[in-house]
Amino acid sequence: MKISYRPEIDGLRAIAVGAVILYHAQITILGYQPFKGGFIGVDIFFVISGYLITSIILKELVTTGSFSFKHFYERRVRRILPALLFVMLVSLPFAWMYLIPSSFIDFSKSILYSLGFSSNFYFWSSGEQYGATSGLLKPFLHTWSLSVEEQYYILFPIVLIFTFKYFRKHLVHILVLGLIISLGLAEWTSRNYPSASFYFLHTRMWELLAGSTLAYFEITNGKRGENKSFNLILPSIGLILIGHSFFFFNDEMFHPSFYTLSPIIGVCLIIWFSNKNEIITKILSTKLFVGIGLISYSLYLWHYPIFALSRITSFIQGSIFNKLLLGFIILFISIFSYFIIERPFRNKNFNFKKVLFVVFMIIGILVIFTTYTLFKDGRINKTNIMISDAISSPLYRAECKFSTKEPDFLNENFFKKEFLECKKKYNKFILILGDSHSKDLFNSISKVSKNNEFIVGLNRGGCRPLDKSSRNCHYDNALKFIENFNEKIKYILFTHKGSHFLTNIGREKDSSSSKLRKLPLNLTQINNTLSYLKTIKEVNSNLIFIGPHIEPNIDIDIKFIKNNLDKNIKDTSNYDLIFVDEKLKELSIQNNIKYLSKIDILDFKFDKDFIVDGKLTFSDTDHWNEFGEVYFGKKLVFNSILKDIIFP
Repeated sequence: MKISYRPEIDGLRAIAVGAVILYHAQITILGYQPFKGGFIGVDIFFVISGYLITSIILKELVTTGSFSFKHFYERRVRRILPALLFVMLVSLPFAWMYLIPSSFIDFSKSILYSLGFSSNFYFWSSGEQYGATSGLLKPFLHTWSLSVEEQYYILFPIVLIFTFKYFRKHLVHILVLGLIISLGLAEWTSRNYPSASFYFLHTRMWELLAGSTLAYFEITNGKRGENKSFNLILPSIGLILIGHSFFFFNDEMFHPSFYTLSPIIGVCLIIWFSNKNEIITKILSTKLFVGIGLISYSLYLWHYPIFALSRITSFIQGSIFNKLLLGFIILFISIFSYFIIERPFRNKNFNFKKVLFVVFMIIGILVIFTTYTLFKDGRINKTNIMISDAISSPLYRAECKFSTKEPDFLNENFFKKEFLECKKKYNKFILILGDSHSKDLFNSISKVSKNNEFIVGLNRGGCRPLDKSSRNCHYDNALKFIENFNEKIKYILFTHKGSHFLTNIGREKDSSSSKLRKLPLNLTQINNTLSYLKTIKEVNSNLIFIGPHIEPNIDIDIKFIKNNLDKNIKDTSNYDLIFVDEKLKELSIQNNIKYLSKIDILDFKFDKDFIVDGKLTFSDTDHWNEFGEVYFGKKLVFNSILKDIIFP
């Protein structure tokens, strides 16, 4: 039973990869990003993969009564590895030239994990939020989806063949049951552990199984939907559902979840009801869509590292012309990759032993290079060493400093041996709570205190109290933690990013430092924060609300460091935060909350505090680096009431 070619499937691939690329390009029109739901393109790929792989396996089982694992995995190796390894190999010299040491280490780890089909676990464990600004700078973050598919290719054929052999009559019931269970897990996990839900196979399996179920019915029935009315109408409805998700979904929604059913149903409607006489099928079968679909794998592989490296070098931050130029470069390289790498290696006339030889040779090069990079801590050339010296300094390693990125602070796994030992050593501890700026504060005080205090940090980047974007964050559990350990908490220090108290988030700011612009405040966020702090104070009155620090808003990359260590840098600091600070002081007094102004205490002067003794104090647009944590931490602690708290 030969698998017939369906050009509209390649057309669907074209839509999927186009959506993903537009999403990652972050195209903005009049301050609005029209493709903010483009991440759904990956989900479309999952459905297609489930449909095609199940079709291959079941048709072979039905036709021959057996299945060749050897031929199946040979096809997967030919299809996936050569192009992926080629992209990684080409990326090495650019990483060597442009990545700072910490990023180079992350780059190397992501390659090694990807080679082991487990980069999704790596990015989850490192706390990387897909779609976040930091993730856009990681060249191989997109390989998480390849790892999910590779794990599926390893496990699913075994389960399917076993079920077909021993429970054939119940095969469809098992497929549907697996789909329902996986969807339920996705819904629950997205609301409680969103990062795990996004990256892991068990919450993505239902999308793959949706395609698998279609393949089962097609093979057992010998046909797909033949109702003429449905064939004419439902593919159009399917495309509308997909298009709606592209334009109206966003990063703040629970995903994957019940919401994701909409585009998945849309894909299934097109796969099942498409036919040569229907308009959507005709459009998806045109040469343009089919051509893009054929090179979609190369497009997916190339676009992310090119975008990431372009952002690192600030190339993509330029005019729209630069983004268009990048688009043409990605298209050209992908066409080249398809004809020179993909097609030859997939050709059965190319001896598989030769394929394996090339694959293992490239893997060897990648492993040696990345291992050497890790051994050298990312400092592998003069430029990298200069950058490392500019942005870092020796750390103060403390015995009893405990921090976590996970939201479930009441889970028994939270209380490791380290935490329990510190509880025995110290009668009370200081709790530092908030977002990534709170993590800056935690690191600063930890390094300055030098083991004088037991400090616990409950911090999670991008989280603000009671804000709709913070629904997956840690503040509810942090409050329970405070209630449970109230008698042991000496002081609670709270802070979060100051610019989130402004209403102009996401809009281009005037970079002039000579004008203090009084922009509207985000009173909703201010009230949310104060409301949360009042709730904390009802439990523990030893609460200090620590205000924001100035945010330079300068992209710190290799080009910037090489060209600007002479201090001839334009000050682009967000001085609106001075007005935020004044308002927070006023409102904190009104609400009887002790307030500590970082802006007053640090007295930040760009010309003397942004670069100190040839070392940068910031690691990116608004976060302190290791040197800055110590530099600003000393000022903050020794010039405020924190000195008496930490050094009583």
